[in-house]
Amino acid sequence: MSIPLSLPEFACLTRRLAVAFAVLAGSVTAAHAQDAYPSKPIRVIVPYAAGGAVDIVTRLVGQKMAERLKQVVIVDNRPGAGSNLGMSAAAKSPADGYTLLTASNTLASNGALYKNMDFDIAHDFTPVGSIGYAPLVIVVPQASPYKTLPELIAFGKANPDKLTYASAGNGSSGHLASELLKEEGKFQALHVPYKGGSPAITDLLGGRIDFMSINPLEVISHIQGGKMRALAVMDKQPTPLLPGAPTVNTLQLPGSSATVWWGLVAPKNTPPDVVAKLNDSLRAALADPAVVKKLGELGAVTTPGSPADFGKFVGAETTKWAKVIKTANIQPD
Repeated sequence: MSIPLSLPEFACLTRRLAVAFAVLAGSVTAAHAQDAYPSKPIRVIVPYAAGGAVDIVTRLVGQKMAERLKQVVIVDNRPGAGSNLGMSAAAKSPADGYTLLTASNTLASNGALYKNMDFDIAHDFTPVGSIGYAPLVIVVPQASPYKTLPELIAFGKANPDKLTYASAGNGSSGHLASELLKEEGKFQALHVPYKGGSPAITDLLGGRIDFMSINPLEVISHIQGGKMRALAVMDKQPTPLLPGAPTVNTLQLPGSSATVWWGLVAPKNTPPDVVAKLNDSLRAALADPAVVKKLGELGAVTTPGSPADFGKFVGAETTKWAKVIKTANIQPD
């Protein structure tokens, strides 16, 4: 036998049911939104100008990710402030999976280089996954008296005021790599920073600079044309672009390994299931033979892995380059 509810009791029950249905509806809506991701185009911020290596890699991988995600992937170039401009824009974007950042070496080095940034470079990003890397190479002009890296290092030890090296600017990957080489080889060389890689390469070809540490893609035509000589690959493995060049490992300088690398990150607090979908699409892109071949032509090695793998890699790179920056007292331009 049912007991009739009083008016206040009925009103209370009605309110409870309304709240319960609202919570249930919200949960269903949230679950549906997550299942439906992505439901609109995804923007990938590249903190460099169009046409460079980071931009090329992003467009190549982004196209394949778009096929997997069944959504458009838009590349948004935001160069400036040593890549801090683009990184800041990404860090301040909504954590919904619709804005990503192509991270590269500066994600690991700028925290030690720049003291006043408007975002927390160490904590404002969530790793999505690694794309790959390309080892730097140590090059000299063809007319250089140094035929091997040990010869160059020996000269630097005996003549600490005479050896010079160029880079694309203070804090650039080439600058940091050369300082690491100096530390590992225990020799001296004067850094000559330029406003970009092209003028530095011009002066190296002209014999006004002794050596550079640089992405092989930028100088491969000069090497193949007989205007430049590669003394060593700054990696454990040789690069297919320069099959005859020794590695720093074979030259007993394993601590001087240096690469340019790329990966994807999202703003912090991006939902884990969204990150998982993005990582899945990235790994699928890197498994595509056409992508692997194209990246190989750029001198790059693909390194697919989990978000945790990439996070661990970035952490190790951050520690490594912070030490070099501190030891060499490197200041940004």
